[in-house]
Amino acid sequence: QVRLVESGGGLVQAGGSLTLSCAASGRYAMGWFRQAPGKDREFVASISWNGATTYYADSVKGRFTISRDGAKNTMQMNSLKPEETAVYYCAARRGAAASISVDEYDYWGQGTQVTVSS
Repeated sequence: QVRLVESGGGLVQAGGSLTLSCAASGRYAMGWFRQAPGKDREFVASISWNGATTYYADSVKGRFTISRDGAKNTMQMNSLKPEETAVYYCAARRGAAASISVDEYDYWGQGTQVTVSS
């Protein structure tokens, strides 16, 4: 089975940057989601198996960049805001197509905490 382990979370001041990474071997599209306390898990970014297609939530477009190098999935997050404090999850779905839907992903990491201080 696929095992996803996120890395790169931590504490950063508002306006700062973090880079999150995880990996999945095989033909998987991959994505990132986040969940703040008391809120639903929400889509952040995703990328197709070959890296040709990417999607971003409107709230992060222009600030976050998702990329992949083979099995490794990386999301660069710039100009972070305090309201983006959340647990960030790496996800993978079988096949080539990227998705923005929580329901369409097959595998999930355990999450990594990102805390943005004001």
